[in-house]
Amino acid sequence: MTRQRRPDPPPMETNDVRIAVVGTGAWAVALAVLLLVGLPAEDRWWIWVCVTGIAIGLFATWYIPRLQAGRARAETERATARREHEHS
Repeated sequence: MTRQRRPDPPPMETNDVRIAVVGTGAWAVALAVLLLVGLPAEDRWWIWVCVTGIAIGLFATWYIPRLQAGRARAETERATARREHEHS
């Protein structure tokens, strides 16, 4: 006996830019703490980990809106092509 599969739930709406900004802020706080506390010479690579996290977060903040706009444009084009194909 097999059960009917329930339909997939709709995708959850999230604010991806806000998530990137919060993550970037967390890396900035971690960097500030490390700079205030001071690290021994062999552990200073942690500073570069924080700097890299900030750089990636800033890139994500810039890139995510462009990615989402491109995906929305592509979906609109697919829907338009689908409608034109159905009417022909």
